[in-house]
Amino acid sequence: MTNLFAVSLLCLLGWFWLDSLRAREIALGICRAACEQRDLQLLDQAVALRRLGLSWGVNGVRLRRVYRFDFSEEGLGRRVGYLIMRGIDLEDLSFGLPDQATDL
Repeated sequence: MTNLFAVSLLCLLGWFWLDSLRAREIALGICRAACEQRDLQLLDQAVALRRLGLSWGVNGVRLRRVYRFDFSEEGLGRRVGYLIMRGIDLEDLSFGLPDQATDL
């Protein structure tokens, strides 16, 4: 029984790791496309996980991830944006720019 528990735990950890990589790549692609659409520069070409939690919705329980990314309007300053993913679906995208739309 102990071996079955250990194998199940390893499988669960493997699934979580692969799912996290997939969600991160999707989030990065969304940020790249959104920055390109708004003529912004995505700095560092990366997103960073800020928060991880569970979210209950119509489709059941899903992992909710909040990513942070840096961008620049003209290459001079550094601003912070946030992207929220529920599972692998986009929930919210925020640039914090008052004169531009923030949804895709």
